Amino acid sequence: MNRALSLAELLQGVADRGRRMIGRVRGGDGIAAGLTMQQLCERLVSSRGEVSGVAYAGAIITRWRQSDAAARLAFLDMLLARFGSDHAQVAAAIDAYARDPSDMSASLLHAATEPARQDLFRRINLAPGGVETLVRMREDLLPRLALRPDLAVVDRDFIHLLSSWFNRGFLTLRRIDWSTPASILEKIIRDEAVHEIHNWDDLRRRLQPEDRCCYAFFHPQLPEEPLIFVEVALTRGIPSTIAELLREERPVLPAEEATTAVFYSISNCQRGLRGISFGNFLIKQVVEDLHRDLPGLVDFMTLSPVPGFAAWVGGDSADVEGAKEARAIATTPGWIDDEAACARMEALMPALAARYFLLARDDGGRVIDPVARFHLGNGAQLERINPLGDRSPRGIGTALGLMVNYRYRPEDIETNHERYFASHEVVAVPSIRSLLPRTGAKRPRLPSARRGAKSEHKE
Repeated sequence: MNRALSLAELLQGVADRGRRMIGRVRGGDGIAAGLTMQQLCERLVSSRGEVSGVAYAGAIITRWRQSDAAARLAFLDMLLARFGSDHAQVAAAIDAYARDPSDMSASLLHAATEPARQDLFRRINLAPGGVETLVRMREDLLPRLALRPDLAVVDRDFIHLLSSWFNRGFLTLRRIDWSTPASILEKIIRDEAVHEIHNWDDLRRRLQPEDRCCYAFFHPQLPEEPLIFVEVALTRGIPSTIAELLREERPVLPAEEATTAVFYSISNCQRGLRGISFGNFLIKQVVEDLHRDLPGLVDFMTLSPVPGFAAWVGGDSADVEGAKEARAIATTPGWIDDEAACARMEALMPALAARYFLLARDDGGRVIDPVARFHLGNGAQLERINPLGDRSPRGIGTALGLMVNYRYRPEDIETNHERYFASHEVVAVPSIRSLLPRTGAKRPRLPSARRGAKSEHKE
């Protein structure tokens, strides 16, 4: 009994001491008072006690959250100037490896090249709210890179750690429905980036019917913050317009009668995690779950926007057949309400879209369209072109109304993924490849859909 009491007293004493230290740091009565942000960071990195480390980390988080834009930029400059790699130590480690190229010297070289920023970030994460604050710090950094490219080295250190902390093994998939807490539903409304959710009734139509569902990834340290979410419609057949999925009055299809799962909107919620890929895992996991729960589903499709198409038609496509006429229509006020103009645009779009996806490339040889890169890189195939599939102002402004369907065939996902990353070639059905010109521009040798299998869906 006495031993148990002594242990309890010891633990209580440690806890009391920790609370007092954290309180003093937050209260500024000795530990943090008069210290600059740089001094707080230096003490955090040099501290060896866990309690003091938590206290200093908490002080840094509190001070950063209270900082204005100028102070936050000064913080980033301090990270760049004072918490990089020790170049003399790196040079010595390189020399040591050259003299003895062993696993041990390689390990020491790796440790020497790690910037002090990464250790600082890990230690900031000791305090409650550390992960969220580091995400917010990167969110603050990203828009500054255009004017301050030298801060890219700081961004790389954020990416290095956040990629580890937000890998698939730490994420949990949750279904978002009408019973989900309102605080999370509000974030779904706020962060929908493809097809605006206008109000709560609009959200209800996307979540409550049995032929509509939504899934999101969460991280244990951010349990109330969706990282990325996907909205799904269960249908019979492949939709060609977003209006047929989102209209207010429509018959609800019993889930067990659906044959097709349509992913019609994918939105990232955390700007500070931009470039840290987990969207591909989301799609694949939802495909697996839906396939398990609804065995009647035979098609897994998207109805996707084409956000770079309007800019391409209006720019570098000047010498492409049909582009000049499409530009003339697109620059005519009110053309989307003119039946003849719409009919002509619908006739021009398929061939232009085929060129856009199959021939147009950026300076790195990649497909131009970011949504296409996402789905093709995930192992989907380009299935169908839908002229004027989105007549909303955003759809017209970014894509002249163009939408496309990508197909996810579970047995082909990995093969398509490997083929796309090996050569940036687009897996597309023959009907789309046939739209390329037979003369003039050189037609690339492009992979087709599965040989010997029916590759196009007819509604």
